[in-house]
Amino acid sequence: MIALSPGLADHLAGGITTLCRCWQVVRRDGVTLGFTDHDGPVGFDGMTFSPSEGLQARALEQTSGLSVDNSEAVGALSDAAVREEDILAGRFDGAVVSAWLVNWAAPDQRLMQFRGTMGEIARSGGAFTAELRGLTEALNQPQGRVYQGPCTAVLGDAQCRADLSSPGYATERSVEAVREAKFFDFAALDGFDDRWFERGTLRVLSGASEGAVAVIKNDRQLPNGRVVEVWEALRGGIAPGDTIRLEAGCDKRLQTCRLKFDNVVNFRGFPYLPSEDWLMAYPKAGGAHTGGSLMPEVGGAALTVDDPGGPGGGGGSGEDFGDGGGA
Repeated sequence: MIALSPGLADHLAGGITTLCRCWQVVRRDGVTLGFTDHDGPVGFDGMTFSPSEGLQARALEQTSGLSVDNSEAVGALSDAAVREEDILAGRFDGAVVSAWLVNWAAPDQRLMQFRGTMGEIARSGGAFTAELRGLTEALNQPQGRVYQGPCTAVLGDAQCRADLSSPGYATERSVEAVREAKFFDFAALDGFDDRWFERGTLRVLSGASEGAVAVIKNDRQLPNGRVVEVWEALRGGIAPGDTIRLEAGCDKRLQTCRLKFDNVVNFRGFPYLPSEDWLMAYPKAGGAHTGGSLMPEVGGAALTVDDPGGPGGGGGSGEDFGDGGGA
């Protein structure tokens, strides 16, 4: 049960109330917006909540235990509050939403009714609808490691630990030419091998899509220049002169981790897992189907790792595998 403050409880018990609802939205880029369904501004905790059609909340479904609280926010797209360009650029994706029931005559008398994040956002007819997900939504996310051959870490994260700020792994430059908001043409990207940025990240540092992040699909050196293609068009718009950052890509293989990033000690995959082909094996006169390690042999002896259960799984010891150690 939600406990009411004595002041708000007395106000509700009085029969005649001066209540409104206030919503605070904190976007991923740090911009904070405040809305209220009252006909005048309401302020508390240093925040002013403005009367606007920018955001309204429908009925809130709250449950006990670990079930997910759900609600829905609706509003009008406007230059002053929620712009379509910001939604397209993904600035509201995952935004933190807090909702209060407030006595507008005495804003210190209030009750937080909801705290969560924005989920899927749909746009239609100059308006938007956003799914609101409660804090327990995080418990629906898969936990633990995946037992698979490729690395499960995200390049540069706390598990991978590769330093993308090191020379040679990223470059910042202005957009020279762009087609369909997804094909970026450069006269040259000197110092970077062909396909160096493939499966990497393109970050927009300035322009209409500032803050947007896209995954690089292709990076090709052609006779007339270099073309970098992202998987999805930058919906907020991109134009020549905007500044972007290109970060090297990783295909999650042990060989790439060792040769491209010199980071095999942090490899988070199990590259020597037997393939599924042995499940289809059939009896034969010679040879053995043991389902054992596919660790290559060097000098007549199978390579081993000191700690197969360590941070890198099959390749986590950091031992030099030589030319035969690539996956």
